[in-house]
Amino acid sequence: MTPGEEQRLDWRRGSVAAAIAFVSTMVLLGMVVLVAISNGARDRALQAERHAYDVTLLTRTMDASIARAEAAVGRYALDEDAKTSGSRYYAHWRLAGQQLNQLERSVSRDPEQRKRAEELRVLFQQRGQQFSDVARYIAGRQKTYGLSYFYSISMKPSAEVDDIGTQLRGKLSEIADAERAALSEKISETQFFSAEANRLTDYLSWLGVIVGLFGIFMGYVAVQALRQNAAARKEAESESERAQALELAVRDRTQELWEANQKLKAEAIERLAAEAQLRQVQKMEAVGQLTGGIAHDFNNMLAVVVGGIDLARRRLNGPRREIMTHLTNAMEGATRAAALTRRLLSFARSEPLMPERVDTAVLVGGMSELLDRTLGERIKVVTDLSGDAWPVFVDPHQLENAIVNLAVNARDAMEGTGKLKIRSLNKHMKASEVGDIRGGDYLCIEVTDTGCGMTPEVKERAFEPFFTTKAVGKGTGLGLSQIFGFAHQSGGEVGIESSVGKGTTVSIYLPRTDAEPSNVRAHPAMHARTEEDMTVPGARILLVEDDPRVRTATVGALEDLGYEPVACASGPEALALFDSMEFDLVISDVIMPEMTGPEMIRELKSRHTDIAVLFVTGYVGEGEGEDLIGYDLLRKPFTVSTLSSAVATALARTPRGAPTESRRSGGAAAAG
Repeated sequence: MTPGEEQRLDWRRGSVAAAIAFVSTMVLLGMVVLVAISNGARDRALQAERHAYDVTLLTRTMDASIARAEAAVGRYALDEDAKTSGSRYYAHWRLAGQQLNQLERSVSRDPEQRKRAEELRVLFQQRGQQFSDVARYIAGRQKTYGLSYFYSISMKPSAEVDDIGTQLRGKLSEIADAERAALSEKISETQFFSAEANRLTDYLSWLGVIVGLFGIFMGYVAVQALRQNAAARKEAESESERAQALELAVRDRTQELWEANQKLKAEAIERLAAEAQLRQVQKMEAVGQLTGGIAHDFNNMLAVVVGGIDLARRRLNGPRREIMTHLTNAMEGATRAAALTRRLLSFARSEPLMPERVDTAVLVGGMSELLDRTLGERIKVVTDLSGDAWPVFVDPHQLENAIVNLAVNARDAMEGTGKLKIRSLNKHMKASEVGDIRGGDYLCIEVTDTGCGMTPEVKERAFEPFFTTKAVGKGTGLGLSQIFGFAHQSGGEVGIESSVGKGTTVSIYLPRTDAEPSNVRAHPAMHARTEEDMTVPGARILLVEDDPRVRTATVGALEDLGYEPVACASGPEALALFDSMEFDLVISDVIMPEMTGPEMIRELKSRHTDIAVLFVTGYVGEGEGEDLIGYDLLRKPFTVSTLSSAVATALARTPRGAPTESRRSGGAAAAG
């Protein structure tokens, strides 16, 4: 057994001994308490016994005093020396009264005895009155009558006179008998408690012997404990010396660790600075790449626009066909620039979305002709649309653009020949199962091609803006970036699965919605309409535009379409014009100084609830998109034909219908 185990065993033994000593001490204390209680009960019983003796003695002495007083009264009635006999009578009777008072005090704690004492007091007073009557008769020289009255109250009782003396002696006997009964009970209690006290004293004696023996044992244990304590102290001193040595070693090692930690902190600070510098370099590189790509594409498009307009100006007096060719090229370049800007805004999530409840089966099914015309006859398009597909709450125009962009990318990956499959299905996604997607129900739209596929490196950078593997002039690298921005802006996610040589599947996850169909709408610029359908001649239109160049061009386009435009530069001016004129339609920019377009329309709607509204914007700031819900929206830049379609659509939605006949005729006259 090791020293530590021996020490623990000794401590356990000591603990057991201490517990036994504690229990024995408590038992001893209990026995002492019991003996004290028994002795106290015995003392109380003895005191009660003495009290009973005292009361009995008082009753006897009082009876004797009353008898002596009665005898003194008799002698007073017979004796010639009345003065001496009368004084004896009064002395004995006063002594009996004092004894009665003492008796009442002695029995005052016992209700029954106290009641008997009260009755005794009444009898004593009545008996005293009788003796007083005898003494008064004798003192009044009525000795014969007094003597006969004394015989009547002291000898044999008669029917006329109550035997007060007998009752008095009987009451004294009753009190004495009650005290004797209590005395026997107290004697029994005294004997019982005396026996218990003696028995407990014997037990206490034996217990004292046991405690003494145990004390001897505990002394032995204490001696052993002192020896062990000395040994433990010596061992503790040696352990303390070893601990001090160890502490010195730990202190030296801690100093070394502290110095190493300081070096690591310095290195960490340097590393953080280097990482921050590297992030800044990477950020500047990304910004440089982004601005370089934008500048490159915009320069190409502006070169087409500037070149086409310049050539058209030089050929103003030349053939019309050549001029139209140059203007058409310029318009194509401007349109491509507008599309590039819209893609940038979509990627930055600044493109205004006009969401509504969309049934994808209807939307994708209606795009068949558009996809066939866009992809060509060599691409076979197959659709697998779920009939119970969950509805989604998205901008339908942006969703169409996303699907078209995926189809165009798939066509380029298949080099113009292959099979394109568009599939929709319901999925319950776990959190972060794809990208940063949240857990919940989603509608998944998959676009699968049979093209060349992507390498892991290309797949990793697929959503970066201006990153493209296409040849120069074949793409801007914003298609997937635009889709990525649209999906995240709609609360969804985009996933890519691709294998080199087997094809690529791009999946758009859009959250399921319970929203009901609403009147949210964006202007459908792709709808084909005839020139007659696209104009409502004679309508008076209020144009609110802060940019003078855009305002002038838009007014000219509206006049060419046969409308009556009235232009102003701010919201307050528009409200002032409405107070003096009537208009069929308000065309307003969204972001303007002093008052935004939505703020102006809210104020205007409070005055004229039936006015038609068309918003025109190139960029919608944060929080402005919600203010456009319920209105038609036309994005800048736009062509005259697009403007015509948007104006006609907005006018068709006004509750007042077409302009009045007089205004239409006036407009025709002005156009002519």
